[in-house]
Amino acid sequence: MKLPPAPKPEELRGLALSVVAADKFPMLATIDGDQPRVRPVSPVRSDGFTIYVASLRSSNKTTEIGPSAKVELCYLTNDHDQVRITGTASTVDDLAVKQQIWDTNPLLRAYLKSVDNPEFILYRVDPTRVRYMREWALDYFDVPLT
Repeated sequence: MKLPPAPKPEELRGLALSVVAADKFPMLATIDGDQPRVRPVSPVRSDGFTIYVASLRSSNKTTEIGPSAKVELCYLTNDHDQVRITGTASTVDDLAVKQQIWDTNPLLRAYLKSVDNPEFILYRVDPTRVRYMREWALDYFDVPLT
């Protein structure tokens, strides 16, 4: 099998953003004590590589993010191109941001009924590192954050 050519540095950001746009259910990794945990999530907003994820205050995800805000999201296309966003998750308290996301997300509205529901928690994952890998190339390339 012939490996695909390495992407050009000036292409990396665009390639990585296209992977993020294509994968609607990336995997989110957290830490539970000394045990990694991974689960699919459905981001509710993406601003470049800053990702917003809604959760329930009572979920295991919330319990795990609390003590260690370090997380990683892994996006994968049908062609196996991959993006890994390493970052820090923080709670979004800005009511305007929460309302904007609420207004554009019918699933949140159907499930939680009110933006004021105390179970509704919104995380913003701020990237500290982004890596891109083309299908089966086995080499990650660091992607510029901006």
